[in-house]
Amino acid sequence: MKLNIVPARTGLQWVKLGLFTFAKQPLALAGLFFMYMTAATLLSLVPVVGLVLALAIVPAATLGLMAATKEALKGRFPMPTVLVSAFRAGRQRLRAMLVLGLLYAGACMAVMALASALVDVQPSQASNSAEAMMTPRFQLSMLVGAVLYLPVSLLFWHAPALVHWHGVSPVKSLFFSLVACLRNAKALLVFGLAWTAVIFGVSLLIGVVAMATGNPQIAATALMPLGLLVTAMFSTSLYFTFRDSFVAPAPAESPTPGESP
Repeated sequence: MKLNIVPARTGLQWVKLGLFTFAKQPLALAGLFFMYMTAATLLSLVPVVGLVLALAIVPAATLGLMAATKEALKGRFPMPTVLVSAFRAGRQRLRAMLVLGLLYAGACMAVMALASALVDVQPSQASNSAEAMMTPRFQLSMLVGAVLYLPVSLLFWHAPALVHWHGVSPVKSLFFSLVACLRNAKALLVFGLAWTAVIFGVSLLIGVVAMATGNPQIAATALMPLGLLVTAMFSTSLYFTFRDSFVAPAPAESPTPGESP
């Protein structure tokens, strides 16, 4: 496996490919994303360990959505079973994915704890009420958390795909993912800016429609579903960031038929 350095403009191409592929199978890809979100929400409701479980499935779900993108790219309808591809690849890779999930959950919990400690957010301020979330201290905590989460994101960006499709160990996959992201930082920056522009455009469109109809309630009603839809499109584009960042000299042994990247 060899790292592939791509030009900055490739980041825009990743966004275009994600949107194009999503348009080929919008119902299937959106449905799979919503299934993942539903599963994560239900897991988060489990007492004591709910949040950890919801975070631990993120790498496996990311891999599942990438596998669904591959299916859609080939003109096939991604079935719901593709979402659990990480759990159907044999014991060794299943174990590796579970370890990766626990590492991700631990990293996210550490980020949240550190952000709260640095900003000194009190339990009452960290509640989910709209009033508490609007306090400057809580918003500062969110900003600090986002900054602290950035290296975690880079570590786990390609890790699920490396573990599943190339049989890389969890720890090595984190290292390779970080190196690949840093070496292709310009392309990822363009990728992020392009998706920011897409989100801004959708938000602006909602605002214009609300103003034109004289009904501000439209914005409040449409914001959540459209936000989830854009996030589903974003998840579709993740596969291309992995595909173009690594070159395998020879096809790795596929965990399941048709599962090579």
